[in-house]
Amino acid sequence: MSRIRIRNFGPIKEGLLEGDGWIDLKKVTVFIGNQGSGKSTVAKLISTLTWIEKALTRGDYDRRYFERKNKFKSQLKYHRLENYFSGYEDTFIEYEGYSYHIIYENGNLHVEHIDNQPYPLPQIMYVPAERNFIANVKKAKALNLTSDSLVEFVSEYNSALTEIKGTMALPISNADLEYNKTNDTVYIKGKDKSNSYKIKLSEASSGFQSLIPLYLVSLYLSNSVKRQSEASKETMTNEQRERFRKNIQFIMGNMDLTDEQKRIAISEEAKKFNKTAFVNIVEEPEQNLFPTSQHKMLNSLLEFNNVTEGNKLIMTTHSPYLINYLTLAVTAHQLKQRVKTEETKRKLESIVPLLSTIDVADLGIYELGDNGEIRKLHTIDGLPSDENYLNEMLGETNELFAQLLEIQQVL
Repeated sequence: MSRIRIRNFGPIKEGLLEGDGWIDLKKVTVFIGNQGSGKSTVAKLISTLTWIEKALTRGDYDRRYFERKNKFKSQLKYHRLENYFSGYEDTFIEYEGYSYHIIYENGNLHVEHIDNQPYPLPQIMYVPAERNFIANVKKAKALNLTSDSLVEFVSEYNSALTEIKGTMALPISNADLEYNKTNDTVYIKGKDKSNSYKIKLSEASSGFQSLIPLYLVSLYLSNSVKRQSEASKETMTNEQRERFRKNIQFIMGNMDLTDEQKRIAISEEAKKFNKTAFVNIVEEPEQNLFPTSQHKMLNSLLEFNNVTEGNKLIMTTHSPYLINYLTLAVTAHQLKQRVKTEETKRKLESIVPLLSTIDVADLGIYELGDNGEIRKLHTIDGLPSDENYLNEMLGETNELFAQLLEIQQVL
């Protein structure tokens, strides 16, 4: 299991208050808190450091490349975090992965190789909150986007569309998705109380426009990693690995290539390695979704996450419903170990799909405060505690309503 600790970076000041400050990156890791509290900051750092570890392990670069002055800051441009050091002289970031230990301290990055556990080569996907704009742009890949992570997401979305054969069932609203390759148009199909309908995604509700890119890319990459992990290709020999490194050096040294062209060329070379894990980092999966749709979307993400052992799902959220639904997934996991009859199994499946359950040991929920501190949400009797920021906001509404009633009685 990998882990990270952070102090004095962007909105994060104290970092995790408990213990030695390590945030464990479990199979499912969730960050909750107010806007601007640093949820996305932590998620983007995890994305960056996980990618650096992959690049080092695979041999794309050696540690001296990343240890160069300001090289780490330049890597953070991918997620537009390069200015988050501003105002701090004592930024501290430490990441301990499967094969590398990375420390940023006193303005310098230091990398150490560790070899204490098998390394699942990951497919890393950062799903940005801006994803729902894709439905309203005919040729999103032709836009001059300012976010590299969004460019990457659009690329994977386009690849996912080409994999659609006929219609595809969506997890919400009993709707199907259809992609017409000829006119490059995505349609939503379904039935309401009176008739059948077929509309363009660009004409659909904001919930569909948010859900479909997330769902398609997550499904596509999950299946892709599953196929690769089950493939029988042999591990690259030392000779092949050395040839790979030389090819990377040639690409990086080619002054005729733009940074984007270099990235694409390296990606093509890297396909010679089979990926065995899917690290899905999702901003606000609940975006624009009704609570029941949030539940179904979460079940899909959890199912994709359970496809292979090395997969990880990392989410940021403002939704109290998602935390409650995660509690259902944990409880269902506990119960399915004890199910003895098909009837009971069907009842359990009707509440939480058995492919979408979570062992509580594989779940970590962290609360980010407005003062830059992070706290771990503890479990009670094996379940995530109800005493969290999101539920407290619901409780505060009840308290405010009680105060209004007091005023009403006086009037």
